[in-house]
Amino acid sequence: MNNPFQHIVEPLAPNDSHQCFYNLTKLQDPRYDRLPFSIRVLLESAVRNCDEFLVKRSDVESILNWKKTQTQTVEVPFRPARVILQDFTGVPAVVDFAAMRDAVMKLGGDPEKINPVCPADLVIDHSIQVDFNRKSDSLQKNQDLEFDRNKERFQFLKWGSKAFRNMRIIPPGSGIVHQVNLEYLARVVFNQDGYYYPDSLVGTDSHTTMIDGLGVLGWGVGGIEAEAVMLGQPISMVLPEVVGYKLHGTPDKLITSTDIVLTVTKDLRQVGVVGKFVEFFGPGVAQLSIADRATIANMCPEYGATAAFFPVDNVSIQYLEQTGREPEKLAYITKYLKAVGMYRDYNDASQDPDFTKVVELDLSTVVPCCSGPKRPQDRIPVSYMKKDFENCLGEKQGFKGFQVAPDRHNTIVPFQYNDTEYSLSHGSVVIAAITSCTNTSNPSVMLGAGLLAKKAIELGLSVKPYIKTSLSPGSGVVTYYLKKSGVMNYLAQLGFEVVGYGCMTCIGNSGPLPEPVVEAITKGDLVAAGVLSGNRNFEGRVHPNTRANYLASPPLVIAYAIAGTVRIDFEREPIAVNSNGQEIFLRDIWPTRNEIQAVEREFVIPSMFKEVYEKIEKVNERWNSLIAPSDKLYTWDTNSTYIKSPPFFDGLTMKLQPPSSINDAYVLLNFGDSVTTDHISPAGNIARNSPAARYLTSRGLTPRDFNSYGSRRGNDAVMARGTFANIRLFNKFLNKQAPQTIYLPTGETLDVFDAAERYQQAGIPLLILAGKEYGSGSSRDWAAKGPFLLGIKAVLAESYERIHRSNLVGMGVIPLEYLPGQTADSLGLTGRERYTIIIPGQLTPRMKVDVKLDTGKTFQVQMRFDTDVELAYFHHGGILNYMIRKMSGK
Repeated sequence: MNNPFQHIVEPLAPNDSHQCFYNLTKLQDPRYDRLPFSIRVLLESAVRNCDEFLVKRSDVESILNWKKTQTQTVEVPFRPARVILQDFTGVPAVVDFAAMRDAVMKLGGDPEKINPVCPADLVIDHSIQVDFNRKSDSLQKNQDLEFDRNKERFQFLKWGSKAFRNMRIIPPGSGIVHQVNLEYLARVVFNQDGYYYPDSLVGTDSHTTMIDGLGVLGWGVGGIEAEAVMLGQPISMVLPEVVGYKLHGTPDKLITSTDIVLTVTKDLRQVGVVGKFVEFFGPGVAQLSIADRATIANMCPEYGATAAFFPVDNVSIQYLEQTGREPEKLAYITKYLKAVGMYRDYNDASQDPDFTKVVELDLSTVVPCCSGPKRPQDRIPVSYMKKDFENCLGEKQGFKGFQVAPDRHNTIVPFQYNDTEYSLSHGSVVIAAITSCTNTSNPSVMLGAGLLAKKAIELGLSVKPYIKTSLSPGSGVVTYYLKKSGVMNYLAQLGFEVVGYGCMTCIGNSGPLPEPVVEAITKGDLVAAGVLSGNRNFEGRVHPNTRANYLASPPLVIAYAIAGTVRIDFEREPIAVNSNGQEIFLRDIWPTRNEIQAVEREFVIPSMFKEVYEKIEKVNERWNSLIAPSDKLYTWDTNSTYIKSPPFFDGLTMKLQPPSSINDAYVLLNFGDSVTTDHISPAGNIARNSPAARYLTSRGLTPRDFNSYGSRRGNDAVMARGTFANIRLFNKFLNKQAPQTIYLPTGETLDVFDAAERYQQAGIPLLILAGKEYGSGSSRDWAAKGPFLLGIKAVLAESYERIHRSNLVGMGVIPLEYLPGQTADSLGLTGRERYTIIIPGQLTPRMKVDVKLDTGKTFQVQMRFDTDVELAYFHHGGILNYMIRKMSGK
């Protein structure tokens, strides 16, 4: 059917009928001018894709009527312009595509229908680890090791780039996905198939939101949801509320963008923005660079919002020019966005749209800060860090507590390293990493770190050699300007050599600590610290031996490395005493904003970006020489421990099975609040005594060849065994941290996988009980796929992180939610009962269902299928089954 809005199509240039756009102002609807700019992007997509089938006129009306419908749980479709993936989540996506081709062929369809229909970019950035540091050849050694470990995965991805249309692979060693997206991949406005339209995307990484800082609407989704978008399905979403976040005032000259984002994160966590868009406005925004805005947008998942949008303005266009985009592109981007009313002047209050709610921040009130020791929203002013850590030592085990006995707070453990004696105590820094796209995309904080390093070296300061220091930039451009500005040498002298281009320490790829350090930590049962410029510091994520982990700006990472401890008050205590006996304070080496900006203006220039990105797809020689098959169907190697055909589609037929109740389920795990995807599906090292290790050993591998969980996401046998294998998992059944549970029929304590396997062999369905924010943290489809393979049929929680709930739905696992005011405690649930969940034949979104226990107790819960489309996926046994049946043409 023809698009019913064809009448508002017009050429952008009067004499060029080949390049047109849907002029939303021609709708002549006064509601349009009052819509938040982020909602205008959703509206344009609905108008342009309206076919009265997947997208209907009524959907357009719902979006136009946002002011009234935002609080009514109205479902609308959204078709993003593109998809972005990283390799940890990208490999399982390509594995699923390959397996789906096999399944479609078995059902008599055309396997080549399984193909991306929109542009999909996959950046390999999650595989490299900090195995080597503090040496000039660390980068090359880490990259060589990355290739040796991951050659099989990389060959598979290279096959995918050949076998599937519209799929581009950015090779390893290029940078971090979100920074590459910002500096290179972002279109801002698409010019394709004869139309101009806003760039928009979803990505298989929760920090996809970083691109919102450039005025490109994007957010993270589960891998399975991204696969559906790649196959042409719109995302079905509840029209969100939009919180307006007004910035005003001027930040102090010593404040960094990291301080601002950690302040915003804590503020918005308290406001409550889960499932909502946040849109920034006000004169304070105009003072922020795109790098500053991108830093704030990057941490959107940490404050819980779906998106954190900064509409395009003059600063956005200047950034595109600075990063080497062509003048003709800048011209049509500006002209198009102005024509459709999506170009912003933050100093013009008359442009301010309607918002659900407005929150304000005076930038002059922001102070230097860190976040930790276990959550990114737990902001601490730097002046209070020492006292806060010491309070945490004695507090009860929890987000702000380690429960160390008072008589052990000052424990000191001496150790030998390189024939010299050192000592560790609670709060000693053992990891200091300048890492993550959150901060390495921002020249101001990176050059700030470099200038601080320069001043520190000139004053005779150093970093103790046992501290694992590293610098992992998000793109080659960073190295370029650090070298050109002359600060790289000073960073290297303090131990911050470039160790790789990728996420590294931020995602737990921190590599091993020196053995004497590990022994000292273990001997004293010390709460050792990691300090990193990342976005996540959940327990067990950064490194198993750093129980306290703090997020900080790159200059502060270096400062704490020099100090060697987080138990320091930088305002009152010297950061160090140099060889001349002189006390040096942090204020003596901290660069001002003016100093940093002067260097940035001189050395961060367009030619750098052009030179780096012109050769990005061809610069890695090992990637170029990698030989990969070119068949349209993948030939699975049964001996592979990296890539394995998943069992998700085994026995799939065209016939749908009616929904059935879950009868007499046991609870596999009983959790409290804030169980993260790191707890559910670890991405770090594979412990030698874990079920996954036993499996790999049985396949002939030694521990040195285990690699990480993240690198083995293409193998379901490893990932199922890695599910709930985090050593920091706190299961109420055990009342301690361990990757174990109680097998309830016998009372035995077993590894989680082993217990689940026994239940499955007995044909017993399983359930998980959880508290608030179940599934928070990184977007991981394996955090849903793993539980599915363990036989978990449903999760009952107080609340869910948005992406994880959607991933559970995508795998056919039922997300259940306690009714308001009810919890496991209020209902008197111990988790040792057997649960029957009554699933009626006719299901509706968010309906209530009955739960019956073997004790005779009955209560109701809400079934968190939020839309009719999600119910359709459930009826099919998950979104991928739905797509296979659809693509099989029957």
